[in-house]
Amino acid sequence: MATVPVNEQSFALDIVKTDDDGRLNRSGSLISASAHIITAVIGSGVLSLAWAMAQLGWIAGPVSLLIFSVITWYTSCLLADCYRFPGPLEGTRTYTYMGAVKSQLGGMKYTLCGISQYTNLVATSIGYTITASISMAAIQRSNCFHKEGHDAECHASTNMFMIIFGIVQIIMSQLPDFHDLSGLSTLAAIMSFAYTLIGIGLSIAEIAGGKDVKTSLTGTVVGVDVTGTEKTWNCFQAIGNIAFAYTYSSILVEIQDTLKSSPPENKVMKKASLVGVATTTSLYMMCGTLGYAAFGNKAPGNFLTGFGFYEPYWLIDFANVCIAIHLVGAYQVYTQPIFKLVEDSFSKKMPESGFITKEHPVHIPLYGVLQVNSFRLLWRTAYVIVTSVLAMIFPFFNSVLGLIGAVSFWPLTLYFPVQMYISQAKISRFTFTWTWLTILTVSCLIVSLISAAACVQGLITELHAFEPFKFVS
Repeated sequence: MATVPVNEQSFALDIVKTDDDGRLNRSGSLISASAHIITAVIGSGVLSLAWAMAQLGWIAGPVSLLIFSVITWYTSCLLADCYRFPGPLEGTRTYTYMGAVKSQLGGMKYTLCGISQYTNLVATSIGYTITASISMAAIQRSNCFHKEGHDAECHASTNMFMIIFGIVQIIMSQLPDFHDLSGLSTLAAIMSFAYTLIGIGLSIAEIAGGKDVKTSLTGTVVGVDVTGTEKTWNCFQAIGNIAFAYTYSSILVEIQDTLKSSPPENKVMKKASLVGVATTTSLYMMCGTLGYAAFGNKAPGNFLTGFGFYEPYWLIDFANVCIAIHLVGAYQVYTQPIFKLVEDSFSKKMPESGFITKEHPVHIPLYGVLQVNSFRLLWRTAYVIVTSVLAMIFPFFNSVLGLIGAVSFWPLTLYFPVQMYISQAKISRFTFTWTWLTILTVSCLIVSLISAAACVQGLITELHAFEPFKFVS
């Protein structure tokens, strides 16, 4: 029997290094995980925070932001410990959020988790398509206002921009998986910082201009700005918008699955969550409070596209370009788990099918070799087309984002992480820890349901005067 020299064996091992589950070595780090989180968290949500502050006022607005940030960080730490089963350090990897729920809880909760997670991911991709198109349309409108004057009738259809965004996503969706997104996520994170800081800077300039705006401890004034009914609905819709601003738990396990096994993934993920949530909360607080101070109770629903700002028009254009680029990356971060679920399912059912499993190497200038798969090309293209069409049918920024936040925050950010923690840590019923976690879960459920109802009411109101595929920004 032939033997392989030791040096050749070492060389072979250097070529293919695998982790404890037999998969290729993961290379993710604290920096890449933090970038993924910031890319996922700072998105459409930050643009609506000035409006949310206007509805809630100087007390409830900042307090709501802090409460949601603390809840998100705490439950993210609980979820990080559930990546491996049965223990956080030496158990079997679960790879996905649904996998973690299946291992820790199983049964009906696993089914409910799948419905909640993937509904949220699809809805978020629709929401990002809406936001990106509004930002691209805002560039056209900004240039029009600069040329024709601030009182000009400058409108733009968002449909064309949704199609452009969809074409870009069809191309980007051919990146095989999460592990290929680190560069895109880093770029997207830089873009999110850029447009957020521009918004903060423009708000400071607006405040320094000394314009007379009305703000209050309780936000919009009943009988002056809104009716009593509108005030109630808007407050709960604003809470939904804030919840959406912190939505990333549904992809936390997938992000954690990109990390190197040493140091332990759960410890790195907890640090990344702290970095991500602390960074975004600081920026959110500045965006919300400074935006409210700049525009008062008349703050627009989207403070970079609602034209609270007109000049310098080139800076507003640049900010909206940054939003569009960021959302290209954020869309991918949120859709990769959906792609993986469908493709893995078909691969298991039809492992002999070349259409589903065969990869075709394609050389791309400045990129290298991209592995193209026929099924992946067809399925991902179809997904992007469907989400783009749905975005054209329901292009309502605040109501859509608020509804996504209200519906997804409770099950994905709170309920399942808490239930998995209770199961893994074997916490007995009616103990102190079990009691306060239950109170937290029930309280957030009530708030989420009321917020969701408010957003549905907002959608119904907007649909009364809307014709599909004819939305004008």
